[in-house]
Amino acid sequence: MTMERRTVLKRIGGVGAATALAGCSVQEQGSGGSDGETASGDGSGDGASDGSQQSGGTATAWYQLQDSEIPARKDAMQTFTSETEFGVDGSDISNMEKKTTSAIPAGQGPEIFEWAHDWVGDYYQREFVVDQSDELSVSLDQFTEAAASAVQFDDAVVGLPHSAETVTLIYNADIVDEAPETIDDMVAAMEEYHDPSSSQYGLAAPFDPYFTSGWIQAFGGYYFDPEQDPALGLDADEAIEGLQFALDTLRPYMPDDPNYEPQAATFSEGNAAFAVNGPWYLATLNQSDVNYEVATFPAIDGGEVTPYTGISMWYFADAMSEGGADATAARNFVEWFATNEDHATRLAKEQGAIPVLDSLVGSDDLPDHVQTYSQTVSQGVPMPTDPRMNKVWSPLENALIEAFNGDASAEDALTTAAEEIRSNWE
Repeated sequence: MTMERRTVLKRIGGVGAATALAGCSVQEQGSGGSDGETASGDGSGDGASDGSQQSGGTATAWYQLQDSEIPARKDAMQTFTSETEFGVDGSDISNMEKKTTSAIPAGQGPEIFEWAHDWVGDYYQREFVVDQSDELSVSLDQFTEAAASAVQFDDAVVGLPHSAETVTLIYNADIVDEAPETIDDMVAAMEEYHDPSSSQYGLAAPFDPYFTSGWIQAFGGYYFDPEQDPALGLDADEAIEGLQFALDTLRPYMPDDPNYEPQAATFSEGNAAFAVNGPWYLATLNQSDVNYEVATFPAIDGGEVTPYTGISMWYFADAMSEGGADATAARNFVEWFATNEDHATRLAKEQGAIPVLDSLVGSDDLPDHVQTYSQTVSQGVPMPTDPRMNKVWSPLENALIEAFNGDASAEDALTTAAEEIRSNWE
């Protein structure tokens, strides 16, 4: 997700800068809000975070959600507070990276915040998050191996996972009869429907590092892999080939604005045959009249679409380092949230969230679209947690915008980005 998870991810969040339900705008509560901005969210006014009614401390929790995701989050907090002695003071934050990197060092951050796992290494080394391995009452063995690994760095457990995410293909079933088996099938369907003069498009897909990762990595390319030599692979022939493939095959059928909001809105308003988006997007589609289906990516000659995958998690922020009642409340809420099967099942059914609890993975109770996202997760590659990865996102985002707009070739865009990243690492 600056890499807002769902603006880069613009996860791993935005899905545009999300605002809460009308009437729920409150000043950020608790220890948050170092700059005094007003955040849309679920503060004490919604009844979920009234610390005065709780005897066991009140956790300050930050997250960044879509409007459509807010009701389930409010219900979760209210359920937790009604069943325990603890309170949860939640706020929806419009720019999580900016807020956490400014508030936490100033001692004004939350006890916990929600984001994708790719900040684990960077935030741990910068002491924004803390190890709680000795304090937890749940075992990481309850989660998938990928999820358990994602929340650890240098043997420290800096949070708990609650769902997996990636992007995959979605199609409008009123426009496309069935999921395309090959990229040629997909192109044929896009070509048939595409008519920009009538505001009809073959594909609606944000063109940023997260959403485009599957194509750039389709022919053996990679962004960054600390196990490879060189670790940075953006300017390798395979990555350039992947970006060129996306520019030649997909770009001609997309709206001209590469950003998340216009691309997502085009499909949700029924004006695109296909979309590429994550499970968080399904809550929006469920509120629209679009008759959609979720599919795995089509086969391509000489490669396989290999998108980045992420683990959504609650981070334990530095505010928990001194312990106390609020830290205990935060830890208890995160443990409950991460291991509650009923809540995980609800999120799977309503929002397409992919469970990472071993007890739910592969369950017949999960919707078909969740099973499909799970298949795409299995063919993807986890985002690196190495701190150097944080220097990759922004230059690559700029490069992709230039390539999308025709201001640079695939080779020039990625080569320039790679040079900037290496310079930033020095």
